[in-house]
Amino acid sequence: MVQNTHRLIEVYNTEVDRWNNRINQKVQLDDFVLSDETKIKWSSRLKECLLRGQKAIFAEEKIRRSLYRPFYSQFLFFDEVLTHRQGRFPVIFPTPKTETENQVICVSAVGSAKNFHSLIVNVIPDLHLTGDSQCFPFYTYNEDGTNRQENITAWALKHYQKHYKDKKISKWDIFHYVYGLLHHPSYQEKYAANLKRELPRIPLAPDFWNFADAGKKLADLHLNYEQQPEYPLKLMDQPNTPLNWRVEKMKLSRDKQQIIYNDSLTIGGIPPETFGYKLGNRSALDWIIDQYRVKVDKRSGIINDPNRLDDEEYILQLIGKVITVSLGTLEIVGNFEQDLTE
Repeated sequence: MVQNTHRLIEVYNTEVDRWNNRINQKVQLDDFVLSDETKIKWSSRLKECLLRGQKAIFAEEKIRRSLYRPFYSQFLFFDEVLTHRQGRFPVIFPTPKTETENQVICVSAVGSAKNFHSLIVNVIPDLHLTGDSQCFPFYTYNEDGTNRQENITAWALKHYQKHYKDKKISKWDIFHYVYGLLHHPSYQEKYAANLKRELPRIPLAPDFWNFADAGKKLADLHLNYEQQPEYPLKLMDQPNTPLNWRVEKMKLSRDKQQIIYNDSLTIGGIPPETFGYKLGNRSALDWIIDQYRVKVDKRSGIINDPNRLDDEEYILQLIGKVITVSLGTLEIVGNFEQDLTE
């Protein structure tokens, strides 16, 4: 990634200089700049920055961990020039330190064709995390990471404490209450039509702590998915084939009981309930199978390889951990009280 980023910056900055020094002032930008997608792909953002004469600058601290798809992290060069549309994230996760304290509830955007869902994150998420998403952080900051502010207001805190006659309720409790309630099957079913056309509205359920405690448990599962225990799976080696852990493209069997991991290994013993935890139109495990594969960008030739040389069994272990997360989520959601209103 670092090498590719350096090459892109060099090409882009060269084009900025060429544009600034051009002789023909009437030439159109698209007719002038380098048209070679093996070296640079011109987005509308890059064109805007070039027209302003704004150059890109490499810095190690701009390399950030991000969540590209559910439970699929990638490195991101988070930069005002090279990142296409940073949105509000320069004030949500302005520095790596803020990732240790801030949390963001991402919900499916208004107008999404997919079933409503939410996922909490503590790193920069892709806009299309599960489809278009809208995100609600607990904190916002200045772009240098100072001036931390809570987004749950003092009025909201007082409102909840007064309604539930409980001064122990904190702003974090409210945040987790919201996350828990958004997972309630009856909430998603009752307000399905509303959730297609507007952002979620949060009712005051009879039992605040039922949802707050559940939301906190869900947040721990979803944020710390890599630290969860692996579900015990059955590993079946293919005879006469040397065992290896490298993934090219996994495939789920038709009965959804096995994953063909590679030519040397098949994984069995997948609990059927695993596929009940869905994020949009796919289960969490389906997202893993779809995303953890070797991809080659046809235009640039860049290879995206999720295999880790320093941790060869990472993908295999992740499968077990995401199954644990899925089953744990379903268990927590299954223990909800059914009444949402008093």
